[in-house]
Amino acid sequence: MHSGIARALFELFSSMRFAISLLTILSIASVVGTVVRQNEPFNAYLNQFGPFWFPVFEKLGLYSVYNAGWFLVILAFLVLSTTLCIVRQTAPMLREMRSFRERAREASLRSFAHRVSLVPALPPADAVERAQAYLAHAGFTSRVADNGEGTLLAARQGSAGRIGYFLAHGAIVLICIGGLLDGNLPLRLQVWLGDKHTTAGDQVIANIPPSARLGTGNPSFRGDVFIPEGRSTSFAVLGLADGILLQELPFNVTLDKFHIEHYQNGMPKRFASDIRITDRSSGQTTRHTIEVNHPLTVDGITLYQSSFEDGGSKLAIKARSLLPGRPGVLREIEGVVGESLAFADGAAGFSYTLEFTDFRAFNVEDMRGNEGGQGDEGEAAPRGMDKLQRHLGSGAKGAELRDLRNIGPSFTFKLRDPAGQAREFHNYMLPIEQGGRWFLYTGLRDAQADAFRYMRIPLDERGGVDAWFAIRDRLLDPAQRDALVARFAARSFPAGRGQDAMREALVQSARQTLGLFAEKGYETLGGFIEKSVPEAERGPAADVLVRILQGLAWEAWMLHREAGGEPPLQLDPARATFVNDTIAAISDSQFYGAPAWLQLDGFEERHATVLQATRSPGMPLVYLGALLLVLGVFAMLYIRERRLFVLVKPNEALVAMSSNRRALDVDEAFRQHVEGLAAMLGAPVPASEPRESA
Repeated sequence: MHSGIARALFELFSSMRFAISLLTILSIASVVGTVVRQNEPFNAYLNQFGPFWFPVFEKLGLYSVYNAGWFLVILAFLVLSTTLCIVRQTAPMLREMRSFRERAREASLRSFAHRVSLVPALPPADAVERAQAYLAHAGFTSRVADNGEGTLLAARQGSAGRIGYFLAHGAIVLICIGGLLDGNLPLRLQVWLGDKHTTAGDQVIANIPPSARLGTGNPSFRGDVFIPEGRSTSFAVLGLADGILLQELPFNVTLDKFHIEHYQNGMPKRFASDIRITDRSSGQTTRHTIEVNHPLTVDGITLYQSSFEDGGSKLAIKARSLLPGRPGVLREIEGVVGESLAFADGAAGFSYTLEFTDFRAFNVEDMRGNEGGQGDEGEAAPRGMDKLQRHLGSGAKGAELRDLRNIGPSFTFKLRDPAGQAREFHNYMLPIEQGGRWFLYTGLRDAQADAFRYMRIPLDERGGVDAWFAIRDRLLDPAQRDALVARFAARSFPAGRGQDAMREALVQSARQTLGLFAEKGYETLGGFIEKSVPEAERGPAADVLVRILQGLAWEAWMLHREAGGEPPLQLDPARATFVNDTIAAISDSQFYGAPAWLQLDGFEERHATVLQATRSPGMPLVYLGALLLVLGVFAMLYIRERRLFVLVKPNEALVAMSSNRRALDVDEAFRQHVEGLAAMLGAPVPASEPRESA
């Protein structure tokens, strides 16, 4: 029974249909790996495929097809199947290559598609000798045998073409083995067998356990080496789906200087790393420069210039209060990217950990459609955090970019509460023009997979944000609300004109409007209108509430100027637009979720390089396999096996030829051989015989 199962499995795995099926699956997977960009951040895939298909494709391993477990398993079975095919066909094919078929019978020869009868003018012995001489001259290897019907000369030519079969199939085996080795199969085997375990990627290297560390003898790997300027490392980080592994390198890599050049629009033009390689065994140090398309190979490990990141830039920051009743700068912060510090205020009742995660000196964005305050579709540019202009975000939008500009530095940070929950923020240092107005953009997101939502803070006539903060504080601070409302009502309905009742009604409306607005901005006001006002009257009611907010905001601005000893301003369209932008930003700030807005005042940039460290033992096998595949295909296509038979009998020489491929030149080759044999045998060339299908 066991032998029967083994035989069935052998027949299955060694069958050509099974191998072709595996090749078909691998071809489809390769198409998927070509269409779907590989090893991109998960955020990009989530945005591309949506929340439903994203986890499905993730489970299938489509974001890293060539390293997926199922892909490696199929490669392994293809190696097994192709190897068994070679083993199964080797003996018969070698026998066929050595065979001359000298036992062929006359009846069989006369059934060939290419055959002709000659009448030699020589005795049979001389005819055999002459025919053998011609075959040798024509490049055939022949054997003479007496088959009982006459003397048979069996000749063959081009048997080496069958070697192409072994070369092509052997090439597939080599390429697949190379793919297995470079597809992290040894690493995955260590993980699957339980010898190694992944760990979280946010740990200090010293805290990573031995079970997540790989020695220098690991035969193949592909990982990232992160090195800030002036620092060194001897480890590469290997990212897997459920965590990381730490790969030890046989040398130390020190980054002396990182070079970066930009185009006029701020996009990177060239970046390179000046590094030192120190051998850990000998202590010998060598200097090298690595840049894109110019890798470095040391001890069988190739270092590629992959990308660059921030290497611990120093940031000078002012934390401007967003707490009602606490205007001004809460504190000045000296931050370092990659580090964290306590951000707490006992009197205000907040306690956070401030984590600086990234800094960019250049941000190249698509500013198309940003002129005149118009969006891409010609509508007014939307306001608020939920309707941010689509041009903001990553500086790499691909082919859809039209108007690329550098909008200056930005930094990213997280505020983590005592429970461990964090919100991420992204603030730009310089203002961005939109429709002739200038704004400072600040973004936030609740999860790493989300896109940033942006709030835009309008700049006042002096190019600062003091006016916006002052107006916001007076509108949202309950202690200042009554005085502001009273001033607004008094200016709207001056005393002594018999308008006391109207002024009092306005006071009540303004007080209620401010109370609602201070909760969640426009959202609360909209909800109030939907619940309290009939549908037919909602439009006029909303206009009234907006006009009240505009008047209150204007009075708050004027109070701020008076407090600073500045004269009041005259209302004009530009200042009215500023007031509207201010109110919209104040409404958005109700969702900001932070006690302060962090304004970047200065920075000292420090770069870090990201190198890809690769040990690819399978690469020579792949190159050798590719060469053998070319040679094998060439041999199978262009080296034609032909067999020529000459059966010499008294008064007749039967000539027949077969070929492993019905090519167009077979007829012409047979005619030439017939003419050559006829000339050697002194026989007339007969007319062409009608030929039957072989």
